[in-house]
Amino acid sequence: MAKFGRKIGMAGTATLALALTGCMGGGEIPSASTPITTTEAQQGAEYHPQLLNQFGGAMTGSQAQYVESVGKNIAVQSGLGNARESFTVSLLNSPVNNAFAVPGGYIYTTRQLVTLMNNEAELAAVMGHEVGHVAARHSQRRQQRAQRNQIGGVLGAVLSGVLLGDSSIGNTVSRGFLQGSQLLTLSFSRSQETQADDLGIQYLTNAGYDPRAMGTVLASLAAQNSLDARLQGRNASVPEWASTHPEPASRVQRALTASQGLPGTVTNRDTFLSRIDGLIYGDDPAQGVIEGSQFIHPELRLSFTAPQGFYMVNSTRAVSINGQGGQGQLTLASYSGDLASYVRQQFTALGGENNALAPQTLERTTVNGLPAVYGQARVNNGNSQVDVTVFAYEFARDRAYHFATITPAGSANPFASMFQSMRRITASEAGQVVPRRLDVVTVQRGDTISGLARRMAYESGQEERFRVLNGLGQRDVLQAGQKVKLVVRAR
Repeated sequence: MAKFGRKIGMAGTATLALALTGCMGGGEIPSASTPITTTEAQQGAEYHPQLLNQFGGAMTGSQAQYVESVGKNIAVQSGLGNARESFTVSLLNSPVNNAFAVPGGYIYTTRQLVTLMNNEAELAAVMGHEVGHVAARHSQRRQQRAQRNQIGGVLGAVLSGVLLGDSSIGNTVSRGFLQGSQLLTLSFSRSQETQADDLGIQYLTNAGYDPRAMGTVLASLAAQNSLDARLQGRNASVPEWASTHPEPASRVQRALTASQGLPGTVTNRDTFLSRIDGLIYGDDPAQGVIEGSQFIHPELRLSFTAPQGFYMVNSTRAVSINGQGGQGQLTLASYSGDLASYVRQQFTALGGENNALAPQTLERTTVNGLPAVYGQARVNNGNSQVDVTVFAYEFARDRAYHFATITPAGSANPFASMFQSMRRITASEAGQVVPRRLDVVTVQRGDTISGLARRMAYESGQEERFRVLNGLGQRDVLQAGQKVKLVVRAR
């Protein structure tokens, strides 16, 4: 959760959601010589700063320059007029495995997805997939279809289902949970994703890369999603909260089959690994970090503990807390010094423009020395009801944070312990929070997977994490001289 940031309203969010190409997660393809139009360029220029703001900002330096170079080189293969000059490629400071594009030649990948890759061909594959969406004008087709079907009102419900993971939660409240999240995208149709995969494979082949890279990077993404689910104690079939990569496992074999017999052998594995060495992995302390069941933000000087059996996902705007007994998030809003008014305003925001929502009662308390106010509202949802709770804390006269949670009506609130765990942290605690980074090492004679995995900066799942990070199956062994990735604490 970043320190502060301008929020995108629901109307702007809906528009951006329709334009944003969420993937890695048909229609007729325009002529290869069709350039990016002025209208498309203007659209992309409008969305671009919003996306940078929403996904942690664009990274700079040699690693970002390398990603940009590979992205623009693969964009040239699309045949779009002035592709190298027309495309903008951004490496985003986000801990979510994600890649997407918007009209006008703007393509993005998160640093977390890059850390999952194992060679330059895989980076080119992801970039090629996104370029394929741009070349096929998939975003524009989706916008046109949405306008024809008038699905603007449906959009919030679709996105809410992704965030809340339970259709029994009322849309009235769930729309508000979207604000401040990274859930700005709808997945494309299966045919559009397949078409983008095929175009990406074509671009890989034209550039001389190994076309199998499309299948291998999708396989790594599927393995990572499955591992994350197991480590967090959730169903592996449930999509990652902030991911817009629908069912990568179902596309792996098709991509590998489509690449069979095609020319191209270049992977540039060692070059790629040397260029991403040192890249930050997981949460950036500037956005707060998740350590087991604890969230700690060294700059905001706050910490809380999620309930047992719940898992958290951090974004630049909010921290999501998810479990079978309810859903919630921690975020902030503008604060004028009146905590009771602040809580009422959050209920109003959760209800939306057309649904009045207010707490039945407001209670004042103190939590670990912090002034706090909380309220609850019971909301009808068809034949059932849900309880909405807002629990806010004052950290300064001009700064407050709040939890917003949804739970089944009348049940014991599983978030009670979390509400009471919010606290300030000391300067000493803040100073102990350091990021994890990639450390590319060369395998020495006698090194084993289990031995190297013990150097991973995690208390659990070390070998599983090491295998997925390096694309290693259960039967794979290491060879002396081979380069592999570790995740270590930054020194």
